[in-house]
Amino acid sequence: MSRAALLVLADGRFPAGGHAHSGGAEAAVKAGRITDAASLEDFCRGRLHTTGLVAASLAAAAVLGLPVGELDAAADARTPSPALRTAARRLGRQLLRAARATWPNPELDALAQEFPKGAHQPVVLGLTARAAGLEPLDAAHCALYESVSGPASATVRLLSLDPFDATGVLARLAPELDRVADRAVEAARRASAEGTGALPAASAPLLEIGAEGHAAWSVRLFAS
Repeated sequence: MSRAALLVLADGRFPAGGHAHSGGAEAAVKAGRITDAASLEDFCRGRLHTTGLVAASLAAAAVLGLPVGELDAAADARTPSPALRTAARRLGRQLLRAARATWPNPELDALAQEFPKGAHQPVVLGLTARAAGLEPLDAAHCALYESVSGPASATVRLLSLDPFDATGVLARLAPELDRVADRAVEAARRASAEGTGALPAASAPLLEIGAEGHAAWSVRLFAS
């Protein structure tokens, strides 16, 4: 295992397309649910314990070798919003392109053949981590960090929030992120024995509703 590989995968400059997505922050800003650093922290904490936990468990399960088709179906079932499903597959397709160029691997090639239009991003993330020689906990941390760093970065643009304040939000959430990562890996290990039904299905209805409205906007800064 290479810790340097973890840094490469988690780096915001890794060309996986995440910079074009706000993780629901754009819709939340317009709705008045994010107005400052404190409300951003609340928003990110909500994502961490819902969609973040689900994504992290899917990614960890992919590292453990659960069938990617079953994991992708599980991701679909846990994503009610068609707009979010489309965004997740678009991000998965972009991540897979970057992963195959960075860590060439037969499993990544097979994934591209099985899902030519893209698999869900957390599933691709987990298989990428596996190809890079990383552990389930590493993949869980990557997924969780993405779930909060995306909205934090987007809010800097959307609200002209001080980048220091946005980074402070991520730092304060770090202990919770570690705990949620442990929960995600534990769930992934259960799923290895019991099937994907053992994976978390934590919901975030406002994110789903916001995503559907956001997809219909004629002018927006972010794709989702």
